[in-house]
Amino acid sequence: MTEDTQKNEKSLEEDNKEEEVHSKSNPEKKKSSEEMLKEAEDKLLRSLAEIENQRRRFEKEIKDAFEFGSFNFAKESLAILDNLQRAKIAIKNDESLKDNKDLDKFLENITIIEKDLISIFEKNRIKRIETKNQKFDPNLHQAMSEIENDKTEAGSILQEIQSGYMLGERLLRPALVSVAKKKMTKNAEKNKKKEEK
Repeated sequence: MTEDTQKNEKSLEEDNKEEEVHSKSNPEKKKSSEEMLKEAEDKLLRSLAEIENQRRRFEKEIKDAFEFGSFNFAKESLAILDNLQRAKIAIKNDESLKDNKDLDKFLENITIIEKDLISIFEKNRIKRIETKNQKFDPNLHQAMSEIENDKTEAGSILQEIQSGYMLGERLLRPALVSVAKKKMTKNAEKNKKKEEK
């Protein structure tokens, strides 16, 4: 035997002795191959579940981007329809224009443009929120005022101030409305004023 091999054997023996001493002093046992396999399998399953969850999130984000990517554009486009409707009302109520013989043709053209715009909105799943004979729904309506009214049930919509719209199942803009409330008796009014003080 050469000196190098003898030195290597001695160092191996010393390493083995150190491992024995270390394993005796360390109460933790070495993991069996079955335990290591179970851990690896568990890590693999967790990784696969994480990848699947991430894939689903990405699919949902892509779907939302496709469906609602035009959300801001649609919301801004509502101003065009609002302005057309306001212009039509202002022209109808203008005393100086009422004598104009071409007024009806002009209003008819504005109405055609308005209908075309509404048609384009409907093709792109933008629908007007109905308010006529409806109960107030805070998910769809925004109350701008309350009007005392004994003829209708409290919480019913009496007047639409501005139309609201939905983009698919998503609220694009709430309808601005006036809501009915019951008339208060004089005693109830006094009690309310006392509570406010």
